[in-house]
Amino acid sequence: MADEQITTIGRCYVCKRTFGFVPASVTTVTIDPETGLLPGMTVLATFREPTPEATARSVQEPVCPGCLDKAKQFLDLTRSPAPSFETWHNNPDPG
Repeated sequence: MADEQITTIGRCYVCKRTFGFVPASVTTVTIDPETGLLPGMTVLATFREPTPEATARSVQEPVCPGCLDKAKQFLDLTRSPAPSFETWHNNPDPG
């Protein structure tokens, strides 16, 4: 009975859906509640060194498994090599 972990219900920070999770094992993202962004992230999606105040007020927000799967798919697509298209230079001479 002591091995059981209590499930919590909360909202995913990314998609805002409600889901159940174990707080000790859920994937979280650190968010500055004043800006709604990662500490050190600008509104132009560039990064800079976060201020100590931003780091101190940051909170951990849970992310649901569906959003994690979509992020993994996106990373797999962006890491794959660019598709190659055949051109007339690649085609053998028909004659």
